[in-house]
Amino acid sequence: MIPEPAREAAPAAGAAAACRHCGQPLPAGAAGEFCCTGCAAARQTIEGLGLDRFYDRFVLDPAMAPLKPAADATLDATAYAEAIEGGRSRVHLMVDGLHCAACVWLIEGTLARDPRVLRARVNMTTRRLVVEWRGPPALADAVLAPLVRLGFTLAPYDPGRMADAAAQTERRLLQSMAVAGFAAANVMLLSVAVWSGLVGREAGGGMGVATRDLLHWISAAIALPAIAYAGLTFFEGAWRALRAGRSAMDVPIAVGVTLAAAASLYETIHSGTHAYFDSAVTLLFFLLIGRWLDQRARGRARSAAQHLLGLGARAVSLLRPDGTTERRVPEAVRPGDRVLVAAGERIGVDGRVAAGQSDVDTALVSGESVPVAVRPGSLVHAGTVNLTAPLTLVTTASGEGTLLAEIVRLMEAAEQGRARLVALADRVARIYAPVVHVAALATFLGWWLLLAAPWQTAMMHAVAVLIITCPCALGLAVPVVQVVTGGRLMRRGVLLKSATALERLAQVDTVVFDKTGTLTEGRPALLPDAGRSPADLEAAAGLAASSRHPLAQALVAAVGRPVAAAADVVEHPSRGLSWAGPAGEWRLGSRAFCGVGEAVLETDPELFLVRPGRAPVRFAFRDALRPDAANTVRRLRERGLAVRLLSGDRAPAVARAAAEAGIGEWQSGLDPAGKVAALAALAAAGQRVLMVGDGLNDAPALAAAHVSMAPAAAADVSQSAADLVFQGGRLAPVADALDAAATAGVRIRENLVLAIGYNALAVPLAVLGHVTPLVAAVAMSSSSILVIGNALRRGRR
Repeated sequence: MIPEPAREAAPAAGAAAACRHCGQPLPAGAAGEFCCTGCAAARQTIEGLGLDRFYDRFVLDPAMAPLKPAADATLDATAYAEAIEGGRSRVHLMVDGLHCAACVWLIEGTLARDPRVLRARVNMTTRRLVVEWRGPPALADAVLAPLVRLGFTLAPYDPGRMADAAAQTERRLLQSMAVAGFAAANVMLLSVAVWSGLVGREAGGGMGVATRDLLHWISAAIALPAIAYAGLTFFEGAWRALRAGRSAMDVPIAVGVTLAAAASLYETIHSGTHAYFDSAVTLLFFLLIGRWLDQRARGRARSAAQHLLGLGARAVSLLRPDGTTERRVPEAVRPGDRVLVAAGERIGVDGRVAAGQSDVDTALVSGESVPVAVRPGSLVHAGTVNLTAPLTLVTTASGEGTLLAEIVRLMEAAEQGRARLVALADRVARIYAPVVHVAALATFLGWWLLLAAPWQTAMMHAVAVLIITCPCALGLAVPVVQVVTGGRLMRRGVLLKSATALERLAQVDTVVFDKTGTLTEGRPALLPDAGRSPADLEAAAGLAASSRHPLAQALVAAVGRPVAAAADVVEHPSRGLSWAGPAGEWRLGSRAFCGVGEAVLETDPELFLVRPGRAPVRFAFRDALRPDAANTVRRLRERGLAVRLLSGDRAPAVARAAAEAGIGEWQSGLDPAGKVAALAALAAAGQRVLMVGDGLNDAPALAAAHVSMAPAAAADVSQSAADLVFQGGRLAPVADALDAAATAGVRIRENLVLAIGYNALAVPLAVLGHVTPLVAAVAMSSSSILVIGNALRRGRR
C-alpha cells in the first residue's frame, strides 16, 4: 500500500521545488509536480482511493468508526510527548493492531489530514509511530485521537513489549495449527470411510445413505468449529482489507475456505454425495503451517533496528549525591546525572567517564571487535558493553537523544523508504488480487456452464484458483531481501539511510575517495626517527600535554602511556609552546618559533624541540592511510570498478597517499565546488559514481554523487548528505556494501522470477482442474517460504 505523505511546512521563497508526493527536491529539468513516475502513480492511487471520504465518514464521526476502541486504548500521550525546536512537539509510541501495509497507509494518511501535523511515520517492522506537530506537547492526545477512533491501541514505545507481541502471535499460530491438524486428521479418517462406502456401493454393496449422511454430519461437527477458530487469522486479515475497500492476500484464502465449508454444509443438509470438509480443514492446516514458518522466517529476517532497540532497553544505576544507587529506566535519566556501570553491564546512556578505567566493547557503534580502553574524559555510548571494571559516567544524553537511538532512526528510515522495485512489486500485488477473483469466477462459470460439470466440481476448481494465486511470494520478493541485506550490513558496520541506496550501489562503476579522514585516518601520527631517543620523545610530550593542538596530542599519544604535563607551560597560538626550565627556556613548535632555520615546503607537518645546550630534535608527522586502504582499493579494482582520489590537500601529500593506496588517478587542491564539478564531469561521461567522504567540504559532493558513503566520524552535515554511514576505522565496509548490493540485486531478481514463474505455472493448472485445494495450499505456502529462504541464504553470513 502507498502511504499518504505527511504535510510539511510550505517552502520558503526561493527554495527548491519539491515532489508533491515524497517531498524530495525535484531533479534538474524535471517537468510537473513529481520527481519520478512512481511518485506520480502513488499520488494518483491515493487520490483514487478516496481518502477524503474515508476520513470524513469514519474519523470525524466517532459513531461511524469501523472498530470500537479497545478497553486499554486510552493513553495519556501528553506524558510521552516532548518539545523540540521551532515551536514543535514530537512523540514516539507503539501501535498495537498494526497488521499490514494498509494499516500503515491508513495511520499516516489519517494523521496527515490534521493541518497541525508536520510528519507522521509508522515503521511496519518495529511498529514505532513518530508524529511531529506544530504546537505544545499538550496537543498530543488531540492529534492522536483519530487513531483511537479507528480502533488502534497506542502504547508507550517498549521493544520488550514488541517482542512479547511477536511471541504471542507465533503461539497463536501454533495453537491454530494444532487445532486444524487435529481436525484434519479426524475428518480425513471419516472421509476415508465415506469414500470406501461409495466404492462399495458401486460394487453392489457398501454404505447406506443414512450412514453416509451421519458421517458427513460428524465431519461438519468437527470441521466447522475448527475452521472458525483456526481460520480466524485469515478471516480477520480479510475483513480488515475489505473494510478499507481493497483486496489483500488473506481475502482469497478466506473466500476459498468459506466457500469450501459452505458448499460442504449445503451438501450435508441436502443429503448430497459431495462434502469437502476434509479439503477445507486440511487446506487451513497447510496454510497455517506456511504462515507459521513465514512468521519464524520473518523473525530471523526482522529489522536490524529491532535488534538494536533491544540493546537500549536496560535499567541503569543512578548514583545519588549520598552515594546510594537507584535503578531507573534510561529515559528517566537526565543530562548531568551520574550513572554507575558495573563490569559486564551494558551501558544504557551516552556519557563521559567521570571515574574509573575499563575496556568497552564498542562493536555496536564502531564495528570493531577489539575493545576500546576508556578513562576519565572518554565518551561512551548506550548499547556498548563495559567489560573489565566499574565506571562512573556523567550522562550527556539518554533515551531518544543517544547515539543508539539515532542509529535506530537511520535504520528505520532506510527500511520505511520505498525503493523502485518495492513499489513495483506492491503495485503488481494490488492489481493481482482483483484479477485473481475474476479468474476464480471465470473458472467456476467455465466449468459449470461451458463444460457442464457439477457445480460442486466447478466450485472446487475455483477455490483452488483462489488459493494458489495468492500473491504472498510476490509481495515478499523485494522487502525481505532489503531487510536481510540491511541487517547483514549493519553487522558489518554499515547503516543504510536511503531505501534506494542498494539499487544505486549495484549500478556503480566508479568509486571516488576523499583523502583526509576517509582514505586516511584523519589524524596525524608521529613518524619513526632513528636519530631521536625515547628521552627526547618524553621531554617533548611533557610540554605537548598542555596543548589541545592535533600535533601536540599526536606527540603525547606516541608515548603510549599517561604523560605528566609540565607546570607553567605557555602556549603561543599558531607558533608553539615554551617552558622556563632551570637551565633556560625550552621550546616546542615550528621552525621559526624554535629558531632552527627558515620554513621549507615539506610534505609532512613537523615540530621541533629546542633545549639549552642540546641539538634541536625534529618530530615529523603523517596522516597515515587506514590500515586496509590498499586492500580495499584492490578489491574494488578486482570488481572492475574505476577508483579515483579527489582532495583539497597539497599535491605532494595527495600523490603519496594515492601511490600508497594503489590509486592511479587523483586530483589535488579542490574546493567543494571543484569536487562537485569533477563528479559532474564523470556523470556527463556516463559514469555512476560512489563518493566516499567525511568533511564539511565533502557534503556537496556527497549529495551530487549517484550514491554516497561517509564514515561515522564524519561531520554531521556529511552524514546527513550520505546514503550510507560506515562505522570503525576500516575501509572494508565500502567494498562490503558494494558486494551486498550486487548480491541483493541478484536475490531480488531471483525472487521475482520464482514468484512470477510459480504463478505462471500454477494458475493454468488450477484453471484446468489439475490442482486440488489441498495441493494449492501446499504450493502457495511453499512459494512464500521459498522466497524468504532464498533471501536468507546471504543473511546467515
